[in-house]
Amino acid sequence: MTPEEVLRQYWGYPAFRPMQREIIESALEGRDTLAILPTGGGKSLCFQVPALLSDGLALVVTPLIALMKDQVQNLASRGIKAMAIHAGMSRREVDVALNNAAYGGFKFLYLSPERLSTDIFNSYLDLLNVSYIVVDEAHCISQWGYDFRPDYLEIGRIRGKLGAPLIALTATATPEVAEDICRHLSFDDRPFNVLKGGFERPNLSYIVRRSEDKTGQLLAVCGGVDGSGIVYMRKRRKCEEVASALTAAGISASFYHAGLGSEERARRQKEWKEGRIRVMVCTNAFGMGIDKPDVRFVVHLDLPDSPEAYFQEAGRAGRDGGRSYALLVWNPDDVKRLSMLRKVSFPDLEYIADIYQKVHIFYGIPYDTGKGRAIRFDLEEFAAHFGLNRQTAHYALKYLERSGHFIYTDDIDIPTRVKIAVGRHELYDTALPSEADVRLLDLLMRGYEGIFSHTVAIDEDRLAAALGGSVPDLRRMLYGLSLEHVIRYVPADHSTLVILRHDRWMPGNVDLQPERYRMLADCFDRRVGTMKQYVGGSDECRSRFLLRYFGQEESEDCGTCDVCRERRRGGREKLLGFAAARPGYTAADLAAFCADPSSGLNPSALDTARDMVDDGEMPPPSPGRG
Repeated sequence: MTPEEVLRQYWGYPAFRPMQREIIESALEGRDTLAILPTGGGKSLCFQVPALLSDGLALVVTPLIALMKDQVQNLASRGIKAMAIHAGMSRREVDVALNNAAYGGFKFLYLSPERLSTDIFNSYLDLLNVSYIVVDEAHCISQWGYDFRPDYLEIGRIRGKLGAPLIALTATATPEVAEDICRHLSFDDRPFNVLKGGFERPNLSYIVRRSEDKTGQLLAVCGGVDGSGIVYMRKRRKCEEVASALTAAGISASFYHAGLGSEERARRQKEWKEGRIRVMVCTNAFGMGIDKPDVRFVVHLDLPDSPEAYFQEAGRAGRDGGRSYALLVWNPDDVKRLSMLRKVSFPDLEYIADIYQKVHIFYGIPYDTGKGRAIRFDLEEFAAHFGLNRQTAHYALKYLERSGHFIYTDDIDIPTRVKIAVGRHELYDTALPSEADVRLLDLLMRGYEGIFSHTVAIDEDRLAAALGGSVPDLRRMLYGLSLEHVIRYVPADHSTLVILRHDRWMPGNVDLQPERYRMLADCFDRRVGTMKQYVGGSDECRSRFLLRYFGQEESEDCGTCDVCRERRRGGREKLLGFAAARPGYTAADLAAFCADPSSGLNPSALDTARDMVDDGEMPPPSPGRG
């Protein structure tokens, strides 16, 4: 099959988007490939199509569990075998998944980066017929990237053992980050391509407004722009307040953040995607992996701390090519908060070293022990116990992850687990409460290998559907069977995990890499400075500003951002003034005025003048030479 035939058969699309075909060709030629495409540019197809055209299994490394699950489900709905291994899975579940990946004819194995260094994964490496190693969110491998993950550095070692070609993808790589990605992935060792799509989004208008009445600005957008939208906030509480304000104004809205349970988050996301909720007010926990093409507006009511985060989140609007808007509303308090965030995000190294010890003390872990231990971590409880600022402690833990001491994974969904507690033969002699319980146990026995010897994760949605009931009904049945001591029932949980990478070190021996710390702090300052320039500027097209940040020097004014619109309004006034002062002007006079740098007009002023003449706003030029 050709790439186009695969595209049509599995996705039903008639043609590739810009740059997709070139990236796919590079991968099919066996070249290492770094693909830099903007949000909404269709990065997933760039590795999924060549993987389907090649023998073996594509190993996809991504830090986004929600994205993993979404893509595995999406591929399965198209008849393509895919699976995911991530934090929150037991060793037994990982072992079964890897065995299936090796022998079950799967085409895609999604893997969270912390799994790359585990013994169980490495024990399967020689058994996996890997066609491609795919590095999603590839900026995470760069020390200059805004979301550096130490586990990504393992990819180079894995590549050395497997020898498969690499496909690295990102939407937010500056030239500095792109160079660092290539270096860490050893692209110089074999033929490679760096393919970069244009970052322009002609259908997306970037608007920046300074206002103290942020909710009023949001209501104006909701009233003036049709279609669905996303509103980004920093704090969970503010998401709930703004969603309530929208609802009170008669706008269908809801909120979404990591503090909600997994089922509730899934329900709200589904309702929004189906159009039953028009506006989702959310933290940055929402959006990864969501491919809703007809989002008409994305509004930021808090100032993002990096151009990368802003560009990615704003880029979720208008993926279908229709006119859409990215509005950022700010005021001087936002700038002050960003400056305060710098202090919170980079507590001093002595504080971070103290947090390292406090985690071990809190869980009673002695010196020289603890390596590999996974802890269900409650940040609220931890901070309250030691009298710590919750946010500062969070960022200290994040830096301990970046410097290689912990894996700190926020808000993991841990699925329901079940073990049948009685023997298979004894089970047939057990009096069960109802026929439905008999049916449930039969489904568990047939569907889950090893359920008599250990707890296994179950698919509640699938089981509930097979029983003709709801997930809450299923849970009541499971709870009832546990009371009868027929099963061991471990309900689904929503937790943060801390995994210890090494045994506990003595005070003074914790390597916190001060050079890296200073480098990260400097990068943070530069990004925050860029965001301040972005909102404070009024003389450069918003689109050109962002494109220049990502290394695209050649671009044109978008014509639709707030800066371009204001410039165009000023240009129209100047053109009307010219016509009033020069009755009987000729076309040559008009062209000369538009081209004169002292007029302050932009290069498209002559086209604007022609439109104004056609619309009757401006008298036509007199006949004459030129």
